[in-house]
Amino acid sequence: MSDMPMDVLPEVAAALEVGHPVVALESTVIAHGLSRPQNLEIALRLQTLVRAQGVIPATVAVLGGRVKIGLSENELSHLAEGADVIKMSRRDFPTAIARQLDGATTVSGSMMAADWAGIRVLATGGIGGVHRGDQFDVSADLPELARTPIVVVCSGAKAILNLPATLEWLETHGVPVVGYGVDELPAFYSRSSGLALDLRADNPVEVAELLWAQRKLALSGGLVVAVPPPEQDALPGVEMKAAIEQALAQAQVEAVRGKETTPFLLRQMETLTGGASLRANIALLENNAQVAAHIAVAIAAAGC
Repeated sequence: MSDMPMDVLPEVAAALEVGHPVVALESTVIAHGLSRPQNLEIALRLQTLVRAQGVIPATVAVLGGRVKIGLSENELSHLAEGADVIKMSRRDFPTAIARQLDGATTVSGSMMAADWAGIRVLATGGIGGVHRGDQFDVSADLPELARTPIVVVCSGAKAILNLPATLEWLETHGVPVVGYGVDELPAFYSRSSGLALDLRADNPVEVAELLWAQRKLALSGGLVVAVPPPEQDALPGVEMKAAIEQALAQAQVEAVRGKETTPFLLRQMETLTGGASLRANIALLENNAQVAAHIAVAIAAAGC
């Protein structure tokens, strides 16, 4: 892929060359997920937390039609401005490359680009999934998980989605979902969804062992590591369910559709919870970045 329009930040390239652990970070949270100036502050904070574990962070994006694996502070600032930055999953890459656009990559887009670079671990807040009320409305994150060999560290799927249907989709398509220190799927803002998981890992080494076995069997697809939000920042499930139902009703009233649905619902949740959902979101982003770094260290040590 020598003619790939892709630039790997020198420190990321150097780390990958010698097998030093690297963690990819998605960029939609910067351009489309959080408000300014908090979005840039969080982007820099996540990188700092990853570095504190002895791991190199690589935020993924597309700038000027070139895939970027690792961003400078100036490039992060540009994304945080959000002007004319499109939201990118797999289908959007040809358009962005051909038209030399700027794009913030979703989980699916970040997985694909990280795999091109040889990165094995991605940290995010929550993956996309099956939408409520329409089981044919499926996030591009799910098929990407079924085809791309990346460990995705998250707090489950976003709670505004149909969590049982999302878990069933992943099972049907052979994507292991591993509870990190828990036996239930986290519900993003809440530590428990009531949905039991078949797999549990209590430390990074156990995750690395699962990845090693998956690769030895030459199985396609990724591995979801579901990490509950920190206990002190998690929100009660009952409270969140009521807020989600209210946010969904408002989306119907305003006829919000497509890519705008998730950002709209997250903003509604922030308002309805008096900012508590945002605090939980930031806490789980930070925690997931640190867990991902620990897993990347274990994977590097195992030679996966």
